Amino acid sequence: MTTPAPAQQAVRTPAGPAREKILATAFRLFYAHGLRAAGIDTIIAESEISKATFYKYFPAKDELILAYLDKVDAIWTGQLHAAAEAAGPDPAAQLAGLFDALASACRRDGYRGCAFINAAAESASGTRVHARTVAHKKAVLAWMEGLAAEAGAARPDRLARSLSLILDGGLASGVLDGDPEAAVTAREAASLLIAASLGTRSNQTPPQ
Repeated sequence: MTTPAPAQQAVRTPAGPAREKILATAFRLFYAHGLRAAGIDTIIAESEISKATFYKYFPAKDELILAYLDKVDAIWTGQLHAAAEAAGPDPAAQLAGLFDALASACRRDGYRGCAFINAAAESASGTRVHARTVAHKKAVLAWMEGLAAEAGAARPDRLARSLSLILDGGLASGVLDGDPEAAVTAREAASLLIAASLGTRSNQTPPQ
């Protein structure tokens, strides 16, 4: 029987970047396995930091979850806005164009749907985590309603709500069906709805 080599000493992360390393590890584990399944001990081990360092930055797990959701919010909101802006200056085109972000998301390896919908399903109503998921959805809805108003929709609130339902359905379908082409169908449905709301011809060109 051979004698195993001595275990390699864990590399400790300097205090400065420690918070970001913890958050990056949590981001990966929370999205892949869920908020509750990814435990603190696992996050600490994979971050290669001490428990004292972890609790210095995140005194409770919910604090880390909220930081994770803030990061997801910045990324996903940025992708939605970038896709809308890429469609050109016309707000109606931007409303359809934002669905190109959905197409890109559904095609990524390891796609597991909307992190906010997943988080809402794992958190009780009235908690800070659940409230953060609601705040994100309200912000996206308000942005879409603003675009709908600029486009000239008679009921921008109703159009925005309908498009939000299509977006959320596309996010879920990409996981349940395992078919990223669900995003193409979602964009086409959104284009038809926008056209009907504005009394114009729809542009059903699928995302590239």
